[in-house]
Amino acid sequence: MKILYVYAHPEPTSFNAALKDTALAALKEKGNEVRLSDLYAMNFNPVLNAGDFTERKKPDVFKPFLEAIHASKTGAFAPDIKEEMEKVKWADLLIFQFPIYFTSMPSIMKGWIDRVLAPGFGFNPITNSAYETGLLKGKAAMLITTTGASQEWYSEGGEHGDLNRHLESVTHCVFEYMGMKVLPSHIIYEVSSLSKEKGAEELETYRNRIFEL
Repeated sequence: MKILYVYAHPEPTSFNAALKDTALAALKEKGNEVRLSDLYAMNFNPVLNAGDFTERKKPDVFKPFLEAIHASKTGAFAPDIKEEMEKVKWADLLIFQFPIYFTSMPSIMKGWIDRVLAPGFGFNPITNSAYETGLLKGKAAMLITTTGASQEWYSEGGEHGDLNRHLESVTHCVFEYMGMKVLPSHIIYEVSSLSKEKGAEELETYRNRIFEL
């Protein structure tokens, strides 16, 4: 299987980094082909702007949606976007790993989605049934995420509400919208409070989850 691992955490000695390293080692051990997009290490630019397009359909006024449709036909995306798009096209499975910031993903990860999974590439904007005609049909996607708050806080009726519901803005409104099959998210709660022993257990649990893929 060909797997693109999109990773967003700024600290290379963090628990998130250990999760990422565990996953990459397990995926390769099982004989998968893996490519990594380490967004912070890449200094990936999350801001969608006019520079994302090397050739403009309307140079007098910037309409990102229109320019993305045009670029999907002409190949006029900026080089950093095209490089990530090639990884997406290559992959059978996309795994996204990030810590929860305000019940959502870090801006650098959201910016990757905004710029890379563009209209005309990730989904067909000229249809009334986009969920059935997503342009990434045949691929799968999975979220790996960590929280500072407890599972109780992130449960139905908890202070923050069910985290899986919050993540539907990505799992349903992005991945399924683009035709991808969504695998169950892997969530590790209260990471900042983990003991060394509990951290090792969580890494082993994640390793086994990766083996199951």
